[in-house]
Amino acid sequence: MSGITQEHVKQAQEKFGALIEQESKRIERMKESQELTDFKKKEKIIVGILPGDGVGPILMEQALRVLNELAGDEIKSGKIEVRTIEGMTIENRVAKMESLPSDIIPEIKACDVLVKGPMVTPRAGEGLPNLVSANSLLRRELELFAAVRPIKIPDKNIDWTFFRENIEGEYIWGDKGIQVDEDLAIDFKVQTKQGSERIARAAFEFARKNGKKNVTIVTKANIVKLADGNFIKAVRKVGEEYPEIEIQERLVDAMCAKMLDESFNQGIEVVVLPNLYGDIVTDVAAEHAGGLGNACSSNIGNRYALFEAIHGTAPYLISHNRGAYANPCSLIRAIGQMLVHIGYGDRSCLLDEALEICTVTEKKLVVTTFPEDASAAEFTDYLLDTIRNLKNA
Repeated sequence: MSGITQEHVKQAQEKFGALIEQESKRIERMKESQELTDFKKKEKIIVGILPGDGVGPILMEQALRVLNELAGDEIKSGKIEVRTIEGMTIENRVAKMESLPSDIIPEIKACDVLVKGPMVTPRAGEGLPNLVSANSLLRRELELFAAVRPIKIPDKNIDWTFFRENIEGEYIWGDKGIQVDEDLAIDFKVQTKQGSERIARAAFEFARKNGKKNVTIVTKANIVKLADGNFIKAVRKVGEEYPEIEIQERLVDAMCAKMLDESFNQGIEVVVLPNLYGDIVTDVAAEHAGGLGNACSSNIGNRYALFEAIHGTAPYLISHNRGAYANPCSLIRAIGQMLVHIGYGDRSCLLDEALEICTVTEKKLVVTTFPEDASAAEFTDYLLDTIRNLKNA
């Protein structure tokens, strides 16, 4: 027999009501017009560096070497200022019991864009306080509503760009569920019209600007009727403004299972997904494309943007003294995406060409995370030599 009492129900109702009021205020903020940052008009672009935890600082050191090679003149002239922001380590977050320390937020918001290494998200049973994901809080604090992840698998004719809604879904109230009593726990999925429409518009605008003819919506709307159903409605409504672009739908489980099946993925070019599904599907796609160590993510808002590796902190490598042998390509690619965002797309093209040589066509050095193969620093030496050779060609 359930131990739920009327008092349990009342407390749950009060908490749920407070959450809805909080969400109502966020919706009003989304309705307000927000001016997009025009980097062409800025005298100085401030790039904040969040090294992260575990292998993060090791890989960030190599990524910054690449940034200095690609944008050295702008850094020397002061057009681009690179600032390393301390205080977001897991040690400092635990010491302050804040996933996003309040004294660090002004430093973060003083930057125009951020490049972030992987950060520890503690989980119950790991010996650390069960803090909320710093990644999720950063996205919410900076209103980074679009996670953009390109995935290319040339031998499968796959060249996809994923637009993952970055704030809502199951993640926005991830720490605000209701433990009604010892028998019943309830978590929530939140989807707003405004949040769905703005990620849809970002996807369709990208498709139009890049000559793409398809936007594919991925949900579980056959089961999650309201939240996922409304997400589809919102995307299709925005799509009416882009009549040249075809819209199709896929279910998230089928997408994960069959994404490499040509009969299933036919026509897919741009994919738009709610938050949780986007997290899962893009990780699966990245594994097919060569592993999480090779993929990056762009987190875009109207005012700020954050670029990051999509892999974790690699505690196994750190505990086995092999952190120096982690693959730096994900953070290096994040540097390239950051340069595109602030108006230096030509530098990113040069980087892409060099990475193609170093990881596919020539492949003189290979990072396997084992000491008998290349270290992160050795691979970056090889990449920088390749960039310089391309510059001089």
